[in-house]
Amino acid sequence: MFKSIGREASGQKCDAMDGLLKEADGLLEEAEGPALDMAMIGAAQAIEHYEISRYGTLREWAKQLGHEDAHTLLGSILDEEKAANSKLTSLAVETVNAPGKRKS
Repeated sequence: MFKSIGREASGQKCDAMDGLLKEADGLLEEAEGPALDMAMIGAAQAIEHYEISRYGTLREWAKQLGHEDAHTLLGSILDEEKAANSKLTSLAVETVNAPGKRKS
């Protein structure tokens, strides 16, 4: 993608993502049994939602700046992130939180 806009790829530490990962670590340390499964899915979805918001924003910036190749690629990545989130939701609803799977 960077090549398509004439830039070198570079990166920076993301404080927001670090925060989400620290939050996930805390949940995983405290949870056990079925709550651990739910905590893992919830933490993964929080990360997916963050990624969806960022890729959506970047995709639209690329469009506004006339970078059609980058816009297309970012749209594909956004679709993948949305699909991952959907799979996590299905896993939670159909497996982890399904009636008969929960323990009181």
